[in-house]
Amino acid sequence: MKKSINLRSLAAQAVEQVVEKGQSLSNVLPGLQQKVSEKDKALLQELCFGVLRTLPQLEWLIGKLMSRPMTGKQRTIHYLIMVGLYQMLYTRIPPHAALAETVEGAIAIKRPQFKGLINGVLRQFQRQQEALTAEAQAHDSRYLHPAWLLARLKAAWPQQWESVIEANNQRPPMWLRVNRRHHTRDGWLALLEEAGITGFTHPSYPDAVRLESPCAVQALPGFEKGWVTVQDASAQGCITLLDPQDGESILDLCAAPGGKTTHILEAAPQANVMAVDVDDTRLSRVYDNLKRLGMRAEVKQGDGRDPASWCGDKQFDRILLDAPCSATGVIRRHPDIKWLRRDRDIAELAQLQSAILDAIWPHLKPGGTLLYATCSVLPEENSEQIARFLTRTPDARLVDTGIPAQPGLQNLPAATEGDGFFYAKLIKQ
Repeated sequence: MKKSINLRSLAAQAVEQVVEKGQSLSNVLPGLQQKVSEKDKALLQELCFGVLRTLPQLEWLIGKLMSRPMTGKQRTIHYLIMVGLYQMLYTRIPPHAALAETVEGAIAIKRPQFKGLINGVLRQFQRQQEALTAEAQAHDSRYLHPAWLLARLKAAWPQQWESVIEANNQRPPMWLRVNRRHHTRDGWLALLEEAGITGFTHPSYPDAVRLESPCAVQALPGFEKGWVTVQDASAQGCITLLDPQDGESILDLCAAPGGKTTHILEAAPQANVMAVDVDDTRLSRVYDNLKRLGMRAEVKQGDGRDPASWCGDKQFDRILLDAPCSATGVIRRHPDIKWLRRDRDIAELAQLQSAILDAIWPHLKPGGTLLYATCSVLPEENSEQIARFLTRTPDARLVDTGIPAQPGLQNLPAATEGDGFFYAKLIKQ
């Protein structure tokens, strides 16, 4: 049965769910992948991620190729044409095969009457491809970002915005975290090289290894034994700055899916760790990660704005607050973020972050460390957020990460570096 499934139609439906319905691709894609054979799962993912990465360019091209867009119940055809254009522009699939499979997708979504239209539009693109792609390079769609986000990036990073956008539009590097309870990073790197895989270390993060080319986790030495975990380098920076110690009481707030929880326990196996997240469904991932690595932590569902409801008056030696954010630093891993986020979301997220910071600060022991982190590149959520917090919190002192006027460390995404990430290390006086 799986062999008869049309991948292009599935990709079109997935993109429609993201763009029109506001669904996360992380939620939509796994269910669709269950419908296809194992070897086709990667192609389906590539088509979905690729269309969402290049959406403005594909929209612009359709505007040039069609007199009016498909609307209403026929909207899926619009996204099916996008899938066809993406294949012809960015994949090694022979154009005739891409075209034929995309046309057949109309039958799969029960719109056979549009086969001729799809065929005509894609053939027209073939004839005009060189001229159209050249013209597209002079249009703002070439940045592949929504206008509101483009404006914010230009304002925040007047010197670096183009490099940020270029990094966002690339496929992400694959970073790994070596479990120091089993191997040193260099010791595991030697095992990796013995397996015929090339890896590179990071100058700032002692457990991080970047693969020259992404590969299946099953190919990684000892993955099933917990020797290594897939985690971006910048995310690993949280534990470097938090500096957890054995015997301490440590809170990982907004912990799902648990990558940082397990990293804390790798660095301090005898620490008493509580992992809390508001999303009960996502907490299952925390349990899964703890189980794979053979670790134990106290896992709770709870709202960061109401700590008393899940920890009473308990205080912690260290708190990692990986705050809810716009995720504008991880767009290359989740291109649907560009189309799920709205300009108005930034102020709402900043307000939520502020509320969590104020609520959790009393639960930090005097002399304790709170590390505030986001995977955002927007100052409203980062340096400006911490500057406001320092102004209203007299017993908070910033250390190691910037100056009070512009506090924090901001990583920007780059081709062979980690994702966009922000950190501010605070000590309670």
